[in-house]
Amino acid sequence: MISSQLLAYVAISAFCILNVSAMDTFIAAVYEHSVILPNATLNPASHEEALALMNQNLDVLEGAITSAAKQGAHIIVTPEDGIYGWVFTRETIYPYLEDIPDPQVNWIPCNDPSRFGHTPVQERLSCLAKKNSIYVVANIGDKKPCEANDPQCPTDGRYQYNTNVVFDSEGKLVARYHKQNIFMGEDQFNSPKKAEVVTFNTTFGKFGIFTCFDILFHDPAVILVKDFHVDTILFPTAWMNVLPHLSAVEFHSAWAMGMGVNFLAANIHHPLRKMTGSGIYAPDSPRAFHYDMKTEEGKLLLSELDSHLYRSVVNWSSYANSIEALSTGNQEFKGTVFFDNFTFMELKGVTGNYTVCHRDLCCHLSYKMSEKRSDEVYALGAFDGLHTVEGTYYLQICTMLKCGTTDLKTCGESVEAASTRFEMFSLSGTFGTQYVFPEVLLSEVQLAPGEFQVSSDGRLFSLKPTSGPVLTVTLFGRWYEKDWTSNASSELRAQALGLMIVSSVVAFALQQWN
Repeated sequence: MISSQLLAYVAISAFCILNVSAMDTFIAAVYEHSVILPNATLNPASHEEALALMNQNLDVLEGAITSAAKQGAHIIVTPEDGIYGWVFTRETIYPYLEDIPDPQVNWIPCNDPSRFGHTPVQERLSCLAKKNSIYVVANIGDKKPCEANDPQCPTDGRYQYNTNVVFDSEGKLVARYHKQNIFMGEDQFNSPKKAEVVTFNTTFGKFGIFTCFDILFHDPAVILVKDFHVDTILFPTAWMNVLPHLSAVEFHSAWAMGMGVNFLAANIHHPLRKMTGSGIYAPDSPRAFHYDMKTEEGKLLLSELDSHLYRSVVNWSSYANSIEALSTGNQEFKGTVFFDNFTFMELKGVTGNYTVCHRDLCCHLSYKMSEKRSDEVYALGAFDGLHTVEGTYYLQICTMLKCGTTDLKTCGESVEAASTRFEMFSLSGTFGTQYVFPEVLLSEVQLAPGEFQVSSDGRLFSLKPTSGPVLTVTLFGRWYEKDWTSNASSELRAQALGLMIVSSVVAFALQQWN
């Protein structure tokens, strides 16, 4: 009798503990940081000078972390390059690097700072997390020696990695991620030999982490969601905004919706380099975001998110394949969007239904403007092809956008302001990929929370008249499988062209010889 009562008590106690420990919601924080940069020099700083600069930035981050914790945040994300900046060579970044161990070593740097050598930055981050009982996500540099018999070992005998670290609320190192997809100009860092898939579990959900340029590629970003089923992505970034489709708040919120995850994006604040745009994004709508090109101030954002998510399934081509394409006549024209050659069609009326196609992609738009202004032109555009500038990746894009001026040649240019509001819109496309990210961007680079949604048959449509003038309504598709095949085709074309040139030169030489 006593045994059965004891078992019942234990069972009830365990149930209560699980209910208390498993949280349905949590408070997330991100901090957009105006980083203090080192002086540009070809000569490496001393370790003391490097640490002094990093501590200046950590002083600012400490204020944000403390403030977030006081407001109830469970986790805070800080930006890529937020502790030392980004203008480095392999030699000049070295004094800023620390040896970051695998989290499996079960290490709290705040309690045992010298266990892995001189690690003052990790120690301080650990202590900030422990002191404030908050998960802290930061971006620092890792250094790892390599063997001379390693064929990929750099000539200086070490690997250097752009690295995200996560310390839990007790100060323990629980995650380390080495950035896979290095952006142009990041020559100070190496890519790991294989993409790292980094996750960790908390009482408020399962988390995955990657960095900046990684978001445009399959590994590890898509793997984290598709195969490892994370609830929330942590995303330190140093993102330079590129309109009309790749501003930070626009694309990061679209990725959250397209992938069905929470997304915590912390960007650098540096308007001169077009770096701004941080946010806390849920799959259904942005919860908090910040875009500021006018001041030099950092910004702390907080919002509540669901810990565990249900992902709805979208067939992105279902609706578009079910309707008949409208005749376009000879109204199409070409335009360039971030170096890609789109096929466009002007929206000539206050209301209309249009179809425009490029290769295998046909985009369908129904819309109604509040008014048709004579000083603004909008166009429907389609692109189906390999993007090759600042990265190589295959895109399928359907977009309604405001042109730069009334001259159709400006359609696709970077535009930040508009005056035309829309009563309704519905956009769809015959996508060959199921990875599509829905964007709605308003004038002055503002988002439209709660004003649109995506249907299960692949339509991006408005729920109400837009709260502001529209810059773009876009379905941004990534066809990852075609990155490799398109690259291979390009290489084969290049090889064939090379053979043709060689043959022509040989033939010409023979003619001259004869």
